Amino acid sequence: MTRVSFEFFPPQTLDASFRLFECVQTLAPLNPSYVSVTYGAGGATRKLTHEAVATIGKHYGLNVAAHLTCVDASKAETMEIAEAYAAVGVTEIVALRGDPPKGAAEFVPHPDGFKDTVELVEALAATGKFKIHVGAYPEPHPEAAHLHSDILWLKRKVDAGASSAITQFFFEAETFLRFRDACVKEGISVPITPGILPITSWEGAKRFAARCGAFVPPRLNESFHYAIRDGREELLALTQCTTLCDRLISEGVEDLHFYTLNKPNLTRDVVRTLGLVPEMALEKVA
Repeated sequence: MTRVSFEFFPPQTLDASFRLFECVQTLAPLNPSYVSVTYGAGGATRKLTHEAVATIGKHYGLNVAAHLTCVDASKAETMEIAEAYAAVGVTEIVALRGDPPKGAAEFVPHPDGFKDTVELVEALAATGKFKIHVGAYPEPHPEAAHLHSDILWLKRKVDAGASSAITQFFFEAETFLRFRDACVKEGISVPITPGILPITSWEGAKRFAARCGAFVPPRLNESFHYAIRDGREELLALTQCTTLCDRLISEGVEDLHFYTLNKPNLTRDVVRTLGLVPEMALEKVA
């Protein structure tokens, strides 16, 4: 059976804390292979991320992969955070360069910090304590000259010690399949998991796409325009996401990573529609 994993972001208010743990409680019965917890831009939620990771692991018994970035921290500080994760039982890390702090135009390495993800992965791999996931871009990263440069950069991260990659989201299965084939040709042999964005808000999804360089198919944009007008946005979102995932599974994809945005219901419904719910969990997710 295809495995699933889920990404959450850490809460910054009490109400957001309730939403996060309601989200975890809703999706935990789906038996994810792991869940991940993000950092905010510029590492702004570093402490909150650590607290969320520890709580989810302790109280829900889930395998938690913690995000770790190169932003606004020295090498020593970053590795202290990694050791703190290890101390609470974390064995998987999503290693990323990270977004620049709010107001900054571009990423600038800390004077004593890791200059990029490759250096961070090398340091984490040297500890021997973590399975390391890294990011991958099936469409050109906004800072990349072309798609192939993203593939070459991914290969450097794999050679540094990454054991798997998770892609940025995309709207068409062919986008991922072309990328996967190109990675194989480049000699990248680690698993590459497609990142899936269930569309809980089409306008929000388009804003995300503009920031990360994801192509918005005109036909999909038109479909959501009419679905929103006719009050069918939720139905279209379920159909679009389920169809995308089903096509990927039919092409041999064994893992799906869902960006939940701490809104669990659509992700839950997609996983159920795909028939990926363990039998013992069917009643729990009803």
